[in-house]
Amino acid sequence: MNDRIPKDIVNRLNKLKETIERHAHAYHTLDKPEISDEAYDSLFAELEALEAKYPSLKASDSPTQRVGSQPLKEFTKVRHAHRQWSFDDVFDMAELKKWEEKVKNFMNKAGVSDENLEYCCELKIDGLKIVLTYEDGVLVRAATRGDGEVGEDVTQNVKTIRSIPVKVKSEAQSLTVIGEAWIGKDSLEEINQERVKVGEPVFANTRNLAAGSLRQLDPKVTASRKLDTFIYDIDSLVIPALDRSRVQAPAVIQGHTDDNAVLETQSDELEFLKGLGFKTNPHFRVFKDVEGVQKFYEEWTKKRHDLPYGLDGIVIKVNSKKIQDALGYTAKSPRWGVAYKFPAEQVTTILEDITFQVGRTGVITPVANLRPVRVAGSLVSRATLHNEDEIRRLDVRIGDTVIMQKAGDVIPDIVAVVEDLRPKNSKPFKWPTHIPACGGDGAIVRVPGEAAWKCTNPDSFEQQKRKLHYFVSKHCFDIDGMGPKIIDVLFENNLIAGFDDIFKLKRGDLLSLERFAEKSADNLLESIEKARNITLPRFLASLSIPQVGQETAYDVARYFVSKLQVASYKLQVKKSQEVLEVIWNASVEDFAAIYGVGEVVARSLYSWFRDPDNKKLVNNLLKQVTLVAEEVNANRSLEGKSFVFTGSLPTLEREVAQDMVRKNGGDVSSSVSKKTSYVVAGDEAGSKLDKARELGVMIISEEEFLELIKAKS
Repeated sequence: MNDRIPKDIVNRLNKLKETIERHAHAYHTLDKPEISDEAYDSLFAELEALEAKYPSLKASDSPTQRVGSQPLKEFTKVRHAHRQWSFDDVFDMAELKKWEEKVKNFMNKAGVSDENLEYCCELKIDGLKIVLTYEDGVLVRAATRGDGEVGEDVTQNVKTIRSIPVKVKSEAQSLTVIGEAWIGKDSLEEINQERVKVGEPVFANTRNLAAGSLRQLDPKVTASRKLDTFIYDIDSLVIPALDRSRVQAPAVIQGHTDDNAVLETQSDELEFLKGLGFKTNPHFRVFKDVEGVQKFYEEWTKKRHDLPYGLDGIVIKVNSKKIQDALGYTAKSPRWGVAYKFPAEQVTTILEDITFQVGRTGVITPVANLRPVRVAGSLVSRATLHNEDEIRRLDVRIGDTVIMQKAGDVIPDIVAVVEDLRPKNSKPFKWPTHIPACGGDGAIVRVPGEAAWKCTNPDSFEQQKRKLHYFVSKHCFDIDGMGPKIIDVLFENNLIAGFDDIFKLKRGDLLSLERFAEKSADNLLESIEKARNITLPRFLASLSIPQVGQETAYDVARYFVSKLQVASYKLQVKKSQEVLEVIWNASVEDFAAIYGVGEVVARSLYSWFRDPDNKKLVNNLLKQVTLVAEEVNANRSLEGKSFVFTGSLPTLEREVAQDMVRKNGGDVSSSVSKKTSYVVAGDEAGSKLDKARELGVMIISEEEFLELIKAKS
């Protein structure tokens, strides 16, 4: 049957199995991961998908048929009294509903009503699974999950964890509980800093550190690592019949397999565990339907970074223990539970091609064209490769399996290549000497002292379009309804060539195009008319001066406004033009004196304003638009305060929030420093949030930011 399956599919599947096994050994057994958890999960998911599509290729030795990893040789082996399972994963609401459908179908087959079906949702802690066994209420053994059947005896190390009771508050003859050993994010940072100082490799994440700490031959090392636990399940519980009434539990019942006493629901079990003296995670909830589960998931997707420990999703369990027993297990996982994973910020996919994008300043950016893949909650088919040096550093080649990363609203990029999966006869990527999008003969040249290449033709077709795209964007003239597609149509039909042409458009020009009807033409012309008044900072930002973005444009405008000793909130049209004249005549030293402007940016500003063609461009534009004063509150309540925004804010667009700061006299920066007053952090905040914590800068939420604005106004 295999001979009907394409050879490249068979080869890919076999390569995936080898690669996953190697990384699983490095990750689970050696505690020395070479790729992120998410990248590993992505490779694993691809293998599962291939095996599902070609069942004849699924073999008993496949990584998909294994639960965990082989135990280390240094530890005594422990055979678990009850097999330790791992949950199947779902990644979106559609998959969650399919799982629920399977649960209900299996319940119906088992003759169990689904009328009272409910779900207990718990946080999925990113740590190391531990199995604790008590006899006569005393801890006698602690073991890792291992391969699900045999684990490692880590009893002496576990006894150093203060949240684990050595003796439980119970009359139980025997008790086996399951939980997660974890370590805090702060501890990870502290330990990694120390390891860097002594030249030791750092731990990749909190799970890796927890595993490395628990699996130490010297318990003193474990004791020094500040491990903690959450216990979430009971594997077995035997209580003498005469003593059952003395156990404080919501509902202890008889009649379970192995004659063990069990609780009626998972939520009861969590409360019971807490009563025994175990540390349980308080953030669990019970829901009647998957819609409630979805809301819980979305809530923690946003809040997960606020906790001191790592999360990688939520775990959903059928709450009723009776229904759990009826549902049972597959060969590798319980039917009654599933892990709902958070959107991955790292995934693997295949690089199908490398193309080039010409920016508004003529700089060439290589773009990875990818096999579409879902990352950070959205479907992505393109990622930036930054520049030639980055392609060389990664040695990324067409056909490679790559690890792609995306966090929040950051543009996705390639962080590594999975070389084990590289196609045979692949060749290093060769940087081109000509790019058609540059226009003319397509020649490009390397920018002296930089890793960048740019078009030699400054008026290339693509470059002009990019400049126009930026010109009408929210950062600049903010012309509603004139996005990149409209700009391209106007440009390609020779209706616009420069910035000022936008303001010369007539109704008849637009009606001559297929996509415009009378109403849409009138709406666009109205938007253009509203955009004729613009502040000096936005005007400067719109000009596509190399190295100058929104923040630098504001810094330049404010610097020269203050040089003329004019309060920016009193800045009138005449004064704006005077400021422009001063900028035209400024020296490199003048520009370099602006806070946040280095020598490279200063020279770029100086060169641009010394070019006669650029002066003509500005003068033509000023015939169509009017420079107006910034809208700044008279009390300037935030004067002297600097703000940095990171992540996605719940209700405010970032540009709106930044304008609120400026209107109250404050400053906005794109980078965090000791001079930063506040970092406003939203969802999926990245490295700026880490930098703020490192420097001790005050971190506030959008709600706190709005309260601050309100209080200061």
